[in-house]
Amino acid sequence: MLRREAAMFAVGGVIGLVVDAGVVQLLVTFAGWNAYGARVVSFLLAATATWVWNRRVTFAARRSGRSVLSEWGHWMGLMTAGALVNYAVYAGLLAGFPWLYRWPAIAVTAGSVVAALVNFSTARGVLFRRSKSSA
Repeated sequence: MLRREAAMFAVGGVIGLVVDAGVVQLLVTFAGWNAYGARVVSFLLAATATWVWNRRVTFAARRSGRSVLSEWGHWMGLMTAGALVNYAVYAGLLAGFPWLYRWPAIAVTAGSVVAALVNFSTARGVLFRRSKSSA
């Protein structure tokens, strides 16, 4: 079960990465946003996309014991730990490599890879820790 959940969480992570990197790149390139403000919007959309995937696929055999809205809020709160790690890597790369301001999706990808372990641990160990069969 752990192996399957980890694999499905990785798939959800790729979905989130596509949303995150795509939105930040679109906002910077086509809407003229700065790379930092665009990242806040892209994170919120990506975290919501991963929540939907993970609650329906990755952790389908588990439950949070919360209402949908409460579960989403809890997910966003838990993902903040990973987001802080992710954003630190992102900002560090932008500071160290100014050419990445034109290609922020690259820095998003690096931050996402580093934060994935934090996110999986908090999602599985805190929010979706109970099996649906042990209700």
